[in-house]
Amino acid sequence: MAAGDGEPEPAVQQRPQLQSKNVCVVGGGMAGLAAARELRREGHAVTVMEQSGDVGGQWLYDPAPTRGLVPSASSAYASLRLRTPREAMGFSDFQLLPRDGAGRDPRRFPGHREVHCYLRDFCAAFGLMDAVRLNTRVVRVAPTSTATRQWAVRSVRRLGGPEDGARAEEEEEEAVFDAVVVATGQYSHPVLPSGIEGAGEWRRRQLHSHLYRTPEPFRGEAVVVVGCGDSGTDIALDLRRVARVVHLAAGSEAATPAVSRMVANHGDVLRLHPRARRLHADGRVSFDDGSSVVADTVIYCTGYGYSFPFLDTGGAVAVGDGGCVVGPLFEHVFPPSLAPSLSFVGVPRKVLVPWFVEAQARWVAQALSGRRALPPEAEMVRAVEEHLRAREAAGVPRKHSHHHINGIDKMIEFMEEHGGLTPMEEWKEELLLSSVASMCDDLETFRDRADDGESVRKGLQGWRGGLAAQAQHEAMDAAAEAEADGLAMDD
Repeated sequence: MAAGDGEPEPAVQQRPQLQSKNVCVVGGGMAGLAAARELRREGHAVTVMEQSGDVGGQWLYDPAPTRGLVPSASSAYASLRLRTPREAMGFSDFQLLPRDGAGRDPRRFPGHREVHCYLRDFCAAFGLMDAVRLNTRVVRVAPTSTATRQWAVRSVRRLGGPEDGARAEEEEEEAVFDAVVVATGQYSHPVLPSGIEGAGEWRRRQLHSHLYRTPEPFRGEAVVVVGCGDSGTDIALDLRRVARVVHLAAGSEAATPAVSRMVANHGDVLRLHPRARRLHADGRVSFDDGSSVVADTVIYCTGYGYSFPFLDTGGAVAVGDGGCVVGPLFEHVFPPSLAPSLSFVGVPRKVLVPWFVEAQARWVAQALSGRRALPPEAEMVRAVEEHLRAREAAGVPRKHSHHHINGIDKMIEFMEEHGGLTPMEEWKEELLLSSVASMCDDLETFRDRADDGESVRKGLQGWRGGLAAQAQHEAMDAAAEAEADGLAMDD
């Protein structure tokens, strides 16, 4: 029935009035750059504060991590390579395609420098560098005293000085922002084991893997590597080329078939032990089974915690459980009482990056503009509590609260629901799963094996040479030309 024939006109659906906010992003690594791009896309003004001299976060390799007044934020060691195939990484519209050029690494599992180059490419393609303040360390983030929910951000910028950072001139500044996105990463705050006795009595070398770079300083030594995760196995394999012997101390759950095979392949150098129990003043390290070895160095590959020393929320957000839990955070992103003006991008672990942080960043940007509404505070608090109870009921240690353990399907579901990302192509998912299977089979060779099925081979053809890839290469070429022109003008 037409309007005017007794039937009321349907109500006109009003589109939300989108808001533009002035947003500070703390951190210029993968998560921070993802946030900057999505915030700009949504019409927000963005300032990224990065304490290092370049973007890249963990992927900005620092060969001297203890140099200067500010310790290095990066934990990358020289031999570090991806454990995820490049075809299954990359932002949704900016893939990690192989590129020609000095220092580039075309391998399926490239080293850290290639990822850093890729992030630089990403910045250039989307014009993000003009939003980034390098050599700028955030020292305090706190709500303002005004009635509006804004944030005072105090930062210290290094202006110059010796390369080692000593006695460098600094400039302090404070600015007010409508919102703050914390994207400082999760691999900069080392966690040392609490169950090993005698560490204070041991007079030989001890260090966390955060400070490990190359094996050469350990040539001819007996080294105990505590921990058998990704960095522990990588570093043990790295050390076995120069060390006299490498003792790998791990819990029974970490002694997987792949680890046992790795040790068997290098039985002349590698030894597998139970957990380390005590360090003795005479240089011995004893293990849970009562055995002991004499060592020159102990390297703790025992993971990282969360740390936000600059964040002052009056207890609304806190880090607990030995640095392993940030909370309360709704979906690991929003503190319920401060959302959406304060958010976190990059807290979850065991996720696909940068896909996952891209989805988080898009959700944050759209929550700030009003395009997406968040649940009421009470509902978000209840969801956080239910999440923790469900984890506890499933027997998941509280320290793993931010580990994504529900499989690839649930991960992709989050990216689709909150980030609006299209589903991962089936061939990429197949490649990802086959790579995981290869890694579980052989930690040494999985990165250099190519056991691709027919669907993966067909998918690769389109991925490398399709229209999207061509457009990305053209965008990068244009960005490189623009940068070269800018340098020429500066000269």
